[in-house]
Amino acid sequence: MWRLEYPWLFLLVPLGVLAYRALPAYLQTRQALRLPFFDTMATLTGKSPTRPGVRDRRGQLVLNIVVWLLMVLALTRPQWVEPPLTHTEPMRDILLAVDISQSMDSTDFRDPQNRPVSRWDAVKSVVSDFVDKRPDDRLGLIVFGTGAYPQAPLTRDHASLHFLLDQAAVGMAGPHTAIGDAIGLGIRMLDKADERDKVLILLTDGNDTGSAIPPDRAAALAARHHVTVHTIGIGDPQATGEERVDFDALREIARTAGGKFFSANDVNALREVYATLDRITPKEVKSLSHQPKRDYFWIPLGLALCLLLLWHCIAALGAWRGVHRADHAGQAPAKESV
Repeated sequence: MWRLEYPWLFLLVPLGVLAYRALPAYLQTRQALRLPFFDTMATLTGKSPTRPGVRDRRGQLVLNIVVWLLMVLALTRPQWVEPPLTHTEPMRDILLAVDISQSMDSTDFRDPQNRPVSRWDAVKSVVSDFVDKRPDDRLGLIVFGTGAYPQAPLTRDHASLHFLLDQAAVGMAGPHTAIGDAIGLGIRMLDKADERDKVLILLTDGNDTGSAIPPDRAAALAARHHVTVHTIGIGDPQATGEERVDFDALREIARTAGGKFFSANDVNALREVYATLDRITPKEVKSLSHQPKRDYFWIPLGLALCLLLLWHCIAALGAWRGVHRADHAGQAPAKESV
């Protein structure tokens, strides 16, 4: 749409009228022959003398008015404002900490066809689906076993996140489970983010066997850094030995860090957990609008200059033709008489 950047400059329009009324007419100095009997000749011819000036030339007066209006219009800076461009940015950073310790190789999960699958295969499938459903969020990935490692930084490049998730395998981070170390690494990664809401989702069997930082202290540290930790317990709570699932520890971590605990013992239950997390951590984006502007003040300014140039060209041409005619009249040969 069209708009004027400085519409108040139209108040200058009456200034031109005021100048026309108050200032004397412009007189061009020319050579003239003084006659002592000029008034007598004017009386005899019936013509009254006139003083040359702008006010006696209606065409030039109209030209000055038009040029003045165009100059004022150029000063108001006409613009064409294009429709706003909207850009979305994530307002929530979500970090996924996934357990790939040896216990995640247990086949106590059931797929939709009720076939046994490993904990890791089930988790990887559901995490991949979770990533696809959050295109506007910055997501990161931590894998942990005996140690915790950043597999992917917070990013909106979800294709790379899928690739790195596929490359992860059970046991590549060690056979033990370092839950506290994974939470500590997540806090360090989320501290670098500027967004208001920071979420860490911890997927593990909950049996901490190798952390340098106890899980309860790591959870308290997350609360101080305003990082919400949701925990998801994976596996059969009735399992024993290395496959034992410590859901009580996960409940305490979630409670301390302001999150929620979820239990998932099959693929369908795990999908329900992520559906609940979608409601807890909604997709929030902020829109930044920018309206491109194009200035067109040069159009009235150029038109005013063109009108002035055209007027002077016509005046110069008329003067040249007048001089040319006078020269021809003075050089016309006299007729011979017999």
